[in-house]
Order: sequence, then C-alpha cells, then structure tokens
Amino acid sequence: MDFDTPLAEAWIRAIAAAVEKEQDRLTELDSVIGDGDHGSNLRRGFSAALAALDGLQPAGPGAVLTKVGSTLISKVGGASGPLYGKAFRAIGAALPDPAPPGSAEPVGPATVAEALAAGLDAVRALGKAVPGDKTIVDAYTPAVAAFRSAAGAGAALPEAASAAADAADQGARDTIPLQARKGRASYLGERSIGHQDPGATSTALLFRALADVTAS
Repeated sequence: MDFDTPLAEAWIRAIAAAVEKEQDRLTELDSVIGDGDHGSNLRRGFSAALAALDGLQPAGPGAVLTKVGSTLISKVGGASGPLYGKAFRAIGAALPDPAPPGSAEPVGPATVAEALAAGLDAVRALGKAVPGDKTIVDAYTPAVAAFRSAAGAGAALPEAASAAADAADQGARDTIPLQARKGRASYLGERSIGHQDPGATSTALLFRALADVTAS
C-alpha cells in the first residue's frame, strides 16, 4: 500500500468523522485547562476542509494535505488552527510531486514518516513546545518516532500507522500527570496537573484515523 491521493482524502474524511464523534470529549478536556473551544474549533475546521476538497482535483496526496492545512489556518480559531494547519501544510509539502503517468515513484512508509516528521517540526517551530510541556507535541513526537522505527524495520504502511497511533494514544495519556508549560493551560500552574491535554488527545485522534484508513 502506498500513500496516494485517495488515501490522503480518506484520511481527512476519517479525521473529520473522529472529531465529530469526539467533539464533546475534546471540549470537556479543554474546558478544564483551556478555553473550552477545542472540540468546536476542530469540528468547524475539518468540516471546512471537507468542503474545500469537494470538487478539488489535486495533483497528488501532497496537494490534498496542503489544501487542508491552508483551510485550517483560515477557518479555525485558537491555537489549534495555526498548529494543525502548519503541520498539514508541511506534511503536504514534504510529499513528492507526482511523476508523469506510468513512472510515478510510490510514496511508501519511509517517505510518509519523513513527511509526518516535517509536520512535527512545523508545530514545534510555531508553538516552541518540547516533550513534557503538555501539548500536541507530547503525542506527536512519540507517534513520529514509532512510525519511523516501524518503517525502518520494513513495516508496511498499515503497521507503521498502527504503531504511530498506539504511541500517540500513550503520549496523550502521559500528559495527565504533567504541569502545563505552554498555552492557556500554563496559566493554571499546578492546577493543570491531573488532566489530559486536549491538543495531545486530538493529535492521537489524527494518528488513529490514519491507522484506520490504512487498515481498511
């Protein structure tokens, strides 16, 4: 299995469905240590992303994700829009342009791993967060490491994506005992301890969606 245009589009549809399903949970988490709008913001953003892809004739999977990133930046409020928007734009830009018909190089796990890493770099550059700050980065970092490790060991895309999703899930859970050092939650100081970070939680949803569409 290669990461092609239909798979990129399926990933975005799966993310939108997951956000729709988990909106209330994301809002609940964000209400405790944030502004309470993470779920609604992401729902609005990925609904807009689906609309932006409707009728689009992308040149390849990179164009799909670049369009999604630009849409999130323009449509989502709060910190999540710019962070996820920059991430998807970076992922899209890191994927190779399609070659002429009949000679296209497959976009395999190793290439996807480096594209996802480019997305992480974009998030870290914008938010200045590192692992342990109780942010998106705490789920995204182990997800990329797991994806890279699996791809390096010769795993196919579904296996690499599943490993990344499991790592992101664990990373999100691991934010519970942390004290937030970035974002709105950092204003709470020690009161942020004991709560799962909403951004790390939504990041885990994104990676789980990728695992689900590659497994189907």
